[in-house]
Amino acid sequence: MAAQCCCRKAPGAEAAPARPPPEPPPALDVASASSAQLFRLRHLQLGLELRPEARELAGCLVLELCALRPAPRALVLDTHPALRLHSAGFRRAPAAAAEPPCAFAFAPAGPGAAPPPPLPAFAAAPGAEPACCPLAFRVDPFTDYGSSLTVTLPPELQAHQPFQVILRYTSTDAPAIWWLDPELTYGSAKPFVFTQGHSVCNRSFFPCFDTPAVKCTYSAVVKAPSGVQVLMSATQSTYVEEEGVYRFHMEHPVPAYLVALVAGDLQPADIGPRSRVWAEPCLLPVATSKLSGAVEQWLSAAERLYGPYLWGRYDIVFLPPSFPIVAMENPCLTFVISSILECDEFLVIDVIHEVAHSWFGNAVTNATWEEMWLSEGLATYAQRRITTETYGAAFTCLETAFRLDALHRQMKLLGEDSPVSKLQVKLEPGVNPSHLMNLFTYEKGYCFVYYLSQLCGDPQRFDDFLRAYVDKYKFTSVVAQDLLGSFLSFFPELKEQSVDCRAGLEFERWLNATGPPLAEPDLSQGSSLTRPVEALFQLWTAAPLDQAAASASAIDISKWRTFQTALFLDRLLDGSPLPQEVVTSLSERYSSLLDSMNAEIRIRWLQVVVRNDYYPDLHRVRRFLESQMSRMYTIPLYEDLCTGALKSFALEVFYQTQGRLHPNLRRTIQQILTQGLGPSAEPGAEQGGPGADGEVDADTPALPLGDEVPSSAISLRDVNVSA
Repeated sequence: MAAQCCCRKAPGAEAAPARPPPEPPPALDVASASSAQLFRLRHLQLGLELRPEARELAGCLVLELCALRPAPRALVLDTHPALRLHSAGFRRAPAAAAEPPCAFAFAPAGPGAAPPPPLPAFAAAPGAEPACCPLAFRVDPFTDYGSSLTVTLPPELQAHQPFQVILRYTSTDAPAIWWLDPELTYGSAKPFVFTQGHSVCNRSFFPCFDTPAVKCTYSAVVKAPSGVQVLMSATQSTYVEEEGVYRFHMEHPVPAYLVALVAGDLQPADIGPRSRVWAEPCLLPVATSKLSGAVEQWLSAAERLYGPYLWGRYDIVFLPPSFPIVAMENPCLTFVISSILECDEFLVIDVIHEVAHSWFGNAVTNATWEEMWLSEGLATYAQRRITTETYGAAFTCLETAFRLDALHRQMKLLGEDSPVSKLQVKLEPGVNPSHLMNLFTYEKGYCFVYYLSQLCGDPQRFDDFLRAYVDKYKFTSVVAQDLLGSFLSFFPELKEQSVDCRAGLEFERWLNATGPPLAEPDLSQGSSLTRPVEALFQLWTAAPLDQAAASASAIDISKWRTFQTALFLDRLLDGSPLPQEVVTSLSERYSSLLDSMNAEIRIRWLQVVVRNDYYPDLHRVRRFLESQMSRMYTIPLYEDLCTGALKSFALEVFYQTQGRLHPNLRRTIQQILTQGLGPSAEPGAEQGGPGADGEVDADTPALPLGDEVPSSAISLRDVNVSA
């Protein structure tokens, strides 16, 4: 076994290796404090120890780097106040990638102080040093979502000379790392932890170039409590029983935000030749039954459209309701909130969207957060091509109509001059990129991509272009000009016609104009599904009430698709408050039926109940909130309750249920309640919980309007979307 870090051997000088071909520097990212443009990141290695009782992660990070110019004074990384750096070290690395991964030594737990972070141990290799020398470092403020870590480098460092920086640290209460006590899981048997890096949270998981412009391969060794299954977003994984550690390797370059980890009482079940689901034992049968055979069908459809699936396996892990978003496209291991399992159509769409990210977002990534549409707009377009191939055009048009309806709702609430409605959003220094995550990123981006597909006259020809685009840019990060330039090069006849400059539809205007999409897709193929929704809504809002009730009895919504019913209820929400007699008649006809449907339907009906102060159905609202622990099914109702005349009811329900909520969600609801109730009430403080002045954590999905608590005018129902 080689010597361990860190001794005080000074770095020696040696001839610089042959210079590799120059690479373009990463795009400048105002959300990153790092010096990523001065270095090439070759690989990173992580040694991680999970300490759930202390809610702490102890880590050792080995960065393998080359400087792009001689004698850089320092390496600057993104980090976070939750991350405490214990030491920094330097080690000269071999020029070739022949050195085996380093091992990590984990100190045994003992009484008293917590053990130190893992120590790296390097194998002997030609041209490498067996140990490392210490480096000076400092941490400076950067923004409210992170700090900058400056590590002083040896003065002898030459350009393109491989070297390693070794950082040992602990991370506690980090925005990227969500610790769950056993009672917050379905089985209530073991602790659970997961990470969520999008957009800029992983700087609290490990110091990094936290920008989508920088990609590298990674490996990890993870030690966890006995009986806890560990998974990561990696192409290879093994469990070394004699050492009690999990080993992972990601062979393809990924940005920092896609390095993900989950650990808990998880069991697998195969659902296809290259896919399995992981879930808590009580959820595994339903997860398997819902997805068995389907994921392979979706992957195969995507491959026919856009070329080979590049990541080997496509596995899915279902997380407890505390997961802050619906789904996350971590390579090889999609994270999905388990709450969505009861909503078949939403589950299908959300997983297919994450499948599409395997090509658009993971393989080819937006270089800055100002152009998230390059991942989300393209993934949404690809998702809809996959659903069309698999389930037909009518279903795809229905889902598209449902989402565009939500886009126009958001447009109406924000105003057509809102800067966040641009595709190329200007990210001001200090603003969290998560605030740019909204439906424009997805749906306006989709409309632009759809418009491009229509310019070439044939969706299949456009599929061929996207296949070539992925093949050209795979495992790199791009800007809009890369996509649009490639499009015009692939279709030279369109370039000759100057389609990028058509009056009113200029590409530049698509990117930088505020407001709704400049053009929207023809959804007439879905009219057989959307027309009954429109007809029923018109009955209840335009016709005399007795006539509406009589005519509505002929329309059996129990046979509708979920998206049809959700679209109908969204229209009722948009029209609220409704006349009380209409709400009474709606409740008499639909309330019991809707109460037996999935949560996506129930929450919409209950929002109709709350926005119209319909007291006879409040017991259903209480029962729903007593059974829900996720943001997506609690926040919208609390927002609505605190806007109307039901604030005291909201407070009462919260007091009874807060013990079952994750602390992050509890703090968010406390702020909503406090804002709604005024300064005299501080929910949670009287009950022994955190006071209402507790800050909402940076890891909670944010609205594109700033840091304020959401109001009912813009519900999370309208802006919380899959990543």
